[in-house]
Amino acid sequence: MKANTSKVLIILAFFSIYIIWGSTYLLNKIAVTELAPFFLASIRFSIAGVLMMIIAIIMKQKLSISKKQFLNAAIASFFFLIYGNGVFVWALKYVDSGFGALIASTQPLFVLFLMRLIDRKPMQKKSLIGVFLGIFGMYLLISQKELTASEDSLLGIFMILTCVLSWSYGSVFVSKADLHKSFLVSTGYQMLVAGFILCIGSLGFDEPWTSPLDWSANVQYSMLLLIVFGGIVAFTAFNFLLKNVSTEKVSTSAYVNPVIALLLGWYFLDEKLTTQSVIASAILLTGVYFITSRKRKVKNVNDASKP
Repeated sequence: MKANTSKVLIILAFFSIYIIWGSTYLLNKIAVTELAPFFLASIRFSIAGVLMMIIAIIMKQKLSISKKQFLNAAIASFFFLIYGNGVFVWALKYVDSGFGALIASTQPLFVLFLMRLIDRKPMQKKSLIGVFLGIFGMYLLISQKELTASEDSLLGIFMILTCVLSWSYGSVFVSKADLHKSFLVSTGYQMLVAGFILCIGSLGFDEPWTSPLDWSANVQYSMLLLIVFGGIVAFTAFNFLLKNVSTEKVSTSAYVNPVIALLLGWYFLDEKLTTQSVIASAILLTGVYFITSRKRKVKNVNDASKP
């Protein structure tokens, strides 16, 4: 009975990190069409951070944190949430959600390059194949004139690439940083810091603030889903999987999420799905597979960076 229950929970957890996280690109795209990007991200992270802390208290986890751990959490928050996610949401104003998700899927490639530069770690043969396929797939993806015809779309692509670089460096930083032993509490602090800084950024850029009562129904639902499911549910599922299945299996979300995002954007928002995009996606995600499936011992990436 316990084995069957555990199997069902594992299936549900994989569904969460595949479908829910894959849908966050669509949800952010819907929300950012009506809400200012930094205001949107600030509200999302502030509420999610408070809810995570409440859950941690209910689970009787200690919230106390050292100065060094808090500083590290703030640094991680910048790379993952403040810049990595906040600017990414802004870029979605000019780029299709599925297109942005595919660009974001190159994160393992950026991590490899950074590890090579910082730690002088040599690349394995599988990694080299993955890098070649990743670069070729990326070239095919962003060389489409029908998708990158305007200056705004080119700017959006460039900014998303800087966000991917930010996430990647954050991943390397977190793997070595002294953080709170509770992943839930650590991420809660990161979200609260991000919510506060993004709030200041929103005010600094003089973004319009609107009451949730004035939002359209689609935006209200999107924000609710981003906070509850995109943050808390999928995050909890992610941690459950890390304790019950191999890291390699959990990492498959890196190449499933973009496919989900691409299909959802095409179906719900009528985003363009060209033949070249499909071919580029297959090549790019195959490259990501080669990179994430190589045998290695690496601390898992803090998936607070998920949009």
